[in-house]
Amino acid sequence: MEFSGDRFDVVVVGAGIMGSCTAYEVAKRGQKVLLLEQFDFLHHLGSSHGESRTIRATYPEAYYASMVQESYRLWEAAQSEIGYRVLTKTPHLDIGPASNKSLQCVIANCEPDSINAQILHRSQLHDMFSGAFQLPDQWIGVVTDAGGVIKPTKAVAMFQALAIRRGVVLRDRMEVKDIQRDEEGGGIWVSAAGGDRFWGRKCVVTVGAWMKKLVKAVTGRVLPIQPLHTTVCYWKIKEGHEKEFSPETAFPTFASYGEPYIYGTPSLEFPGLIKIAMHGGHPCDPDRRDWASGSGGVLVDSVIPWIERVLEGRVEAGKPVMKQDCMYSMTPDGDFIVDFLGGEFGKEVVVAGGFSGHGFKMGPVVGRILAELAILGEAAGFELKHFRLGRFEEDPKGNAKEFEDQVSSHVSQNHE
Repeated sequence: MEFSGDRFDVVVVGAGIMGSCTAYEVAKRGQKVLLLEQFDFLHHLGSSHGESRTIRATYPEAYYASMVQESYRLWEAAQSEIGYRVLTKTPHLDIGPASNKSLQCVIANCEPDSINAQILHRSQLHDMFSGAFQLPDQWIGVVTDAGGVIKPTKAVAMFQALAIRRGVVLRDRMEVKDIQRDEEGGGIWVSAAGGDRFWGRKCVVTVGAWMKKLVKAVTGRVLPIQPLHTTVCYWKIKEGHEKEFSPETAFPTFASYGEPYIYGTPSLEFPGLIKIAMHGGHPCDPDRRDWASGSGGVLVDSVIPWIERVLEGRVEAGKPVMKQDCMYSMTPDGDFIVDFLGGEFGKEVVVAGGFSGHGFKMGPVVGRILAELAILGEAAGFELKHFRLGRFEEDPKGNAKEFEDQVSSHVSQNHE
């Protein structure tokens, strides 16, 4: 293999939202950065493409709210720097049975994190959103102003453009096959399938659904990350109700707790259509996805009765007008992995993966954390104990949760 090009302070492997944000944040700190991608930039084969992602600050887990709030600030700063917007602000609505433990944890976490939340009963929610939501008996709603819709492909392109402005070198079609320590001079060698080799003082790995494969190839260690093929559905709004579902009329992003766990966004991407989907996915090999049978089944069928029950008379529930395939990588506890790879690599290689379908909104703050871990060896102001690699050695299930699973075991957590 030949050494290709200059030496870098940090080599970032994987140019989805996490890797692109990381490259930008490292460059902001005056470091020389290389960003590598195994496919074309802005490809549709992973988890950082498509038309929309939700941003929300309400979580059953207390440790995510502050991260989302910081990420919100970083989204705004990046948009100000680039000069265009990728985030449309909306309210956010959580609904579900009043007795649902996850929803109760959401409510309990709002006040300590200074999230302005309104708890609404059926009639109040009906009035607030022009009758769009018809809550079943014993259901409640929690409305906050910390919501919004992110344009994912446009957002990744934004951070890559900002990274280029700050001198980051971008190389796509570079499938990384090996990462090794430089035993002679220190640092890390990153080797690609075509024979190219790159040197960095540090390396950050953000390869999404390919994380398990790459880490196993490099270290022999098997991370508990399961890639999932998921399906996003768009449904037709019934004639005469289109304006009610638009961001201009303050229609919210939303999440429905219970079984099934449903989420959605306002009508934004396609006129007259609204995105409503079930959290979940089918286990897959990211290199051998079954595109034909991967779309549909329970991921679509479970949404129909929910629409008929909650959005009765407003959305046509016969079948989705459009379906889009995506992928995310699930950990046993639904929490991220953000840590040093350890072993022979010590603190020279940082890994970030297992974002379990709810990480996109936090791309900017994860990028900041990874940049600080790579450069400084620690991330000031963030408690990362919930994201340690070692938690699965202590308990295969990972972090203990005080609430029930949000989805059944054959599908997995959220893709927002």
